Amino acid sequence: MPHNSSIKVFSGSATKCLSEKIANSYGVELGDVRIQRFADGEFQPSFEESLRGDHVFIIQSTFSPSDNLLELLFLIDAAKRASAYKIVAVIPYFGFARQDRKDRPRVSIAAKLISNLLVSSGVDRIITMDLHADQIQGFFDVPVDHMYASRVFIKYIKSLEIDKLVIASPDTGGTKRANSYSKFLDTPMVICHKTRKVANVVAEMTIIGDVKDKNVILVDDMIDTGGTIAKAADLIMKNGALSVRCMVTHALFTGPALERIENSALIEVVVTDSIPLKTTCAKVKVISIADIFADVIRKAYNNESISNSFLF
Repeated sequence: MPHNSSIKVFSGSATKCLSEKIANSYGVELGDVRIQRFADGEFQPSFEESLRGDHVFIIQSTFSPSDNLLELLFLIDAAKRASAYKIVAVIPYFGFARQDRKDRPRVSIAAKLISNLLVSSGVDRIITMDLHADQIQGFFDVPVDHMYASRVFIKYIKSLEIDKLVIASPDTGGTKRANSYSKFLDTPMVICHKTRKVANVVAEMTIIGDVKDKNVILVDDMIDTGGTIAKAADLIMKNGALSVRCMVTHALFTGPALERIENSALIEVVVTDSIPLKTTCAKVKVISIADIFADVIRKAYNNESISNSFLF
């Protein structure tokens, strides 16, 4: 081992279940974190053990509410002030990633602002998965290890042994991701082209490519309200497909998402546990990404290359 610091793994309150799986896969106990909550809504997290000289990994997804992000920032700051040797933020789902550019006048670039906050709080490295846009890695002035859920999804797709397989992207923004799956599996690819009138509402959608008599798998980084994925699935079936499934990394499942999935042509929705599900439905299957993160944490701690952790 190139350094003498001990490894300690901690969890924020938002991703406790996944953190326990990661710690178990790595072979360590989760460290003791206490969250003191006050009557006015403020809170103060604290580490209940010494961190002096330790290599600290803090696991927390930053989905809504924003308190999850604040808690992570507070924990990083507390670890820095406790003289930790290195502080690594493990963020399975990086929230606000869709706000990665100035797409209209007088708006913030929230993803850049949050990256600045994380660096200013004292983080030394970021480990995350399936960012909404790969270029967000460039917002950080510290190293970013960007994981992909393709490793678990490919394994599951192969286990299905599906004939006449076609990979589909539910929108043009996911074309690169779908193309990577298509090349790796040596299958055709189609694209669903959508237009929006307002956020979270799909106005029109058309298919680019042939799905007739094919078994289609949609791949995407997240499901929010489920409007895009449900509309894409229904359109694919109307165009003569035999079946349609989807593989999605981050299951936000806000508003009518589960109802839309249940009422759609989708026969299965496979998601990861980057975000804990509050409710679910019969069509939803959860695959854990704990082993991927445990592997990358081990390599980051030992200063080893993570390149062989990727399929593509």
